[in-house]
Amino acid sequence: MTSAASWRSDSFAAEMVTMARDSGFHAPRAGSSAPTSAETPSWDGAPAAGSYDPAAVDWEGLRGRLEGTLLRPDDVGFDDARKGFNPLHDDHVPAAVAQCASAADVAEAVVTAGGRVPLAARSGGHSYVGYSAPPDGLVIDLRRMSQVEAAGDGSVTVGAGAPLRSVYSAVGQANRCLPAGSCFTVGIAGVTLGGGIGVLQRKFGLTCDHLTAAEAVTADGRVLTATAAATPDLFWALRGGGGGNLSIVTSLTFATDPAPALTVFVLTFPEGKVTEILTAWQPWIAGAPREMWANFNISGGNPPSCRVAGCFVGPSTACYPLLDDLILRAGVVPTGRNIQDRDYFNGMRFFSGKPLRESFVASSRILTTPTPDPQALTRLLTGRTGTSVIFDPLGGAVADTVTAQTAFPHRGAFATAQIYASATMASEPDVTRNVAEIVAGLGALGIGGGYVNYIDPNLPDWPTAYYGPNLHRLRSIAHDYDPDHLFDFPQSLHHA
Repeated sequence: MTSAASWRSDSFAAEMVTMARDSGFHAPRAGSSAPTSAETPSWDGAPAAGSYDPAAVDWEGLRGRLEGTLLRPDDVGFDDARKGFNPLHDDHVPAAVAQCASAADVAEAVVTAGGRVPLAARSGGHSYVGYSAPPDGLVIDLRRMSQVEAAGDGSVTVGAGAPLRSVYSAVGQANRCLPAGSCFTVGIAGVTLGGGIGVLQRKFGLTCDHLTAAEAVTADGRVLTATAAATPDLFWALRGGGGGNLSIVTSLTFATDPAPALTVFVLTFPEGKVTEILTAWQPWIAGAPREMWANFNISGGNPPSCRVAGCFVGPSTACYPLLDDLILRAGVVPTGRNIQDRDYFNGMRFFSGKPLRESFVASSRILTTPTPDPQALTRLLTGRTGTSVIFDPLGGAVADTVTAQTAFPHRGAFATAQIYASATMASEPDVTRNVAEIVAGLGALGIGGGYVNYIDPNLPDWPTAYYGPNLHRLRSIAHDYDPDHLFDFPQSLHHA
């Protein structure tokens, strides 16, 4: 159900946002012991894999106890239900899909199947490497739990299976704003649990910065409400610790901001001008007001090409001078300009991408500071047709929250870098090598780290890359909340 009730006042909502961002909203935990890092196991090489036995699960008993639906391989609808967004991982065939209708269903699935088969929650199904479909495991599908309820105090409560389109629609109808990701079919839970970068982050912060409470099912089947006051460690970890760990989140409550007027834009530049534009873009975006978010997208080729796309919080009359300044700095006239005034929902729709499934290989890096050698990046993308590197700027409100306050570790960084390449089943090995070469090339330029929502099993030292100084505490919390490793996958915190 979606409520678009009139808002009682913006002052209370503003207090909620301030509380969610306050450095005292959650205090750091004292140091604790943690296991040493290990190499990333394959699905088949995970420590508990040898003890898994789908025949040991009472599937028919689970089917009868669920309010929702349990689908097994011989059931109509199973083949569609098991598939995620990326067709490259269609060979991941689970033992069952539990289409849960409530937190009680999720708890029943965890208690019945946990420890007997691998478990994985699915919100939008956009796991980059298909971790939400464990082979011979149980997919706990949350997409039926997709209600969005807006309250008069400026908060919004969202079922974990809601796609971003539904969230943006309901929040926009209430004349409110929640910063989150761009692709409309991505699930709100996965976005939030990994941190939640997006086009409004420099003005409003990450998605996880607005989280005030989360309903979650723990490994022992309890349904609890995680908040800073009631479960400080779990709540801290849910704000950037990555999906699939610690518990299964079934509902999220966010503080929101009043919906602003937005300007969206794309500037396309001539081929062969990547070095000039990147040289200008880096200091320009670093010095821009926090209302401005503009990414830098390099498309590989001979020569590479680039474009700058973004979102400005405010009218186009205030945006134009900022874009003119970028063009003046670069000394390159764009071949195309698309600049539009939009409301909140339609601004988000501008970046929504394709609704259809898409085959790709991807990874990430983090620019802690602007790169001193834009020409080297141009060389790195030369000849790599079909591959893009996208720099999304951080800063602004993202940096207002200190690193220790949430599990998201990249608060002081300059930008994230997503490496993205289209692929087919036949080309996947070559494309994977190509992406790995770019990741290594960025590393050679001093661009390390990674964003956990762009998860990559081949990323060097992924535990440190994804979690940085927060890794030690996350390991400890994972041990506390999931000592028997029920929520396990090759890059879970149990393997970090």
